[in-house]
Amino acid sequence: MKRGRLIHFLASMLLLTALLAAIQSSRSSLAHAQKTPQQGNKATHATKLSEGQRKFEQNCSRCHNAPESFPPRISGTILRHMRVRASLSKQDEQDILHFLNP
Repeated sequence: MKRGRLIHFLASMLLLTALLAAIQSSRSSLAHAQKTPQQGNKATHATKLSEGQRKFEQNCSRCHNAPESFPPRISGTILRHMRVRASLSKQDEQDILHFLNP
C-alpha cells in the first residue's frame, strides 16, 4: 500500500512539474509577444523622427536653425503660425513637431 502511495505521489509531482514548465513557457511566449509591438513602435518612432527631420531641413532650415529646446506648448504654437506662412500640410506640421519634441 505504501508503494502505491509513493508511485501516486511521484506521478503527481511529475505532473505538477510538467504543468509548471508549460506555464513558464507560455509566460515567456507572452512576454516575447508583448515586446514585439514595442519594438515596432520604436521603429515607427525613429521613422517619424527622421521624417520630421527631413521635413524640417526641407522647409524650415532655409531660414531657421533647429532650436536647442522649446517646451512642446511653445513649439506647437510656433509651428501653427509657421504652417500658414510656409504652406505646410497638417501631416508636415505633426512630423516636424514630433522631430522638435521627441
